[in-house]
Amino acid sequence: MGIDVRVGHTVRSKRRLLNRVRRLAGQVRAVERALEEEEKCGRVLQTLSAARGALTALLAEVVEGHVWEHVAARDVKPRDRAEAAKELVEIVRAYLK
Repeated sequence: MGIDVRVGHTVRSKRRLLNRVRRLAGQVRAVERALEEEEKCGRVLQTLSAARGALTALLAEVVEGHVWEHVAARDVKPRDRAEAAKELVEIVRAYLK
């Protein structure tokens, strides 16, 4: 799905997004450590919740950029806008499964 040939929002936001990914990776490693160290269930659940929150925040940031750049931007052609909207709906449906 080639939506746009311009430099995308994920490229412009690369550093910020990679920092989020690195924090998320750290939180997933914390889940692993909690399990390996046989932490109490509540601690494991808190750690899992933090990791899920980090992933959700990353997803929200990329979705927001997608909407503003590929769906709502004035210079996007109607056909490209429709394709971007369709792509977003498919992704959201897959995420909500």
